[in-house]
Amino acid sequence: RGFKLLTPIKKKKNYALSDIEKKYNKIIGEIRIVIEHINRQLKTFRILSERYRNRRKRFGLRINLIAALVNRINLQ
Repeated sequence: RGFKLLTPIKKKKNYALSDIEKKYNKIIGEIRIVIEHINRQLKTFRILSERYRNRRKRFGLRINLIAALVNRINLQ
């Protein structure tokens, strides 16, 4: 709720994209790059890239701590 999925506009067969559609796709790509880089940084801590084997209670706490570290690194 509250989130809208943004997907790029695909080119139809035998038709080129208009300039507005190309700009829209470029903006979506720029946003996606930032999000993918953050996902990569979170996966370097290996908590998201592997199976979590510790207590489930502490999973949220650890994710929040790692996200705070990634945010701190990105702000510097």
